[in-house]
Order: sequence, then structure tokens, then C-alpha cells
Amino acid sequence: MKKLLLTLIYFMLTCCASTTNFHAKKNKDGDLIGIVTKNHFKQEPYSSEWYNDFYSYYEVDKSILNSLEDALKEINIIGFMGTWCSDSQREIPNFYKLLDGANYDYKKLKLIAVDKNKKAKGLEKNYNIIRVPTFIFYKNGKEIGRFVEHPIDESTIEKDILTIISGTPYKHPYQK
Repeated sequence: MKKLLLTLIYFMLTCCASTTNFHAKKNKDGDLIGIVTKNHFKQEPYSSEWYNDFYSYYEVDKSILNSLEDALKEINIIGFMGTWCSDSQREIPNFYKLLDGANYDYKKLKLIAVDKNKKAKGLEKNYNIIRVPTFIFYKNGKEIGRFVEHPIDESTIEKDILTIISGTPYKHPYQK
């Protein structure tokens, strides 16, 4: 129990310390690098170039939403994305629409925008990010799975996330 408590405290302190030191800024190419929130994507150029359209057009599977809402209450998420990446441009609005529908507590989400080399001022260290977007799900301070780049086969982001957080075996597209 003590180990679990220390892990949770460490995670919370890491998130808070990182948030104050690494707010997202645009690099020389105009890409956001650092910790981002949904509000970043509601601003230009992201809102008109991709965020608003994908968010409004995506239809969350409501039959899965109730299960997700309950299961996500115990889940912390660290995500990595690139404003330059077409997969991130597609999945980030869908991800936020899903979290909005599930009434997710955004204080438990840390989203980091990386450059084309998948670097973000050291925030990416120790996470082994191979593709973006990547969402890493934690329960009780322990990683329980990852959504990487796109849903598997004919699935949807909400089906894949429900599989991950419900403890059902899941392999992302790049996992051996």
C-alpha cells in the first residue's frame, strides 16, 4: 500500500512540475512542442485546419460510452501527439470527443506535443514513443496498455480504449 501511495504521489508531482515548466510553444516550423490542452486546438491554426472538423464529424459509439465513463474514473492518461502528424490530427479530436462524452476528469490527462523526431524538451524520456499519437493508460500508478497511432483492424478508438482499460488482452499495431 505504501509503495502504491508513493507511486501515485510521484506521478502527481511529476505532472504538476512538468505542467509549470513546459507549456507548449511553437517551434521554428510552427509545430507545438510541450504540454498541450484541448484549448490549444481550439485556436488557430489548428481549429480551422483540422480540430473542429474532426471533432464535429466524429460520432462516438454511445453503446460503449457508458462502460467507458465508469472505467475511466480510475484511469490516468499520458498522451503524445504531433500537430504536424495526420494521424494525430485525426485521432486527437476523436479522443477529446470521447473523453468529453465520458465526462473524463481532464486533471488526470497529460498530453505532450512532440516534434517530428518525437522529442519534447525531455518530456518524452522513459516512455519509448515510436509513433504518434500514443495514449498510455495507468491504473493505480501502473501502465496497463497503450493506444498507438490508430485503432486496430476494423475497430474504433473507443473500442480499443475500452479493451485496454478493462484488462482484456490488447496489442497495438506495432506491438509484437
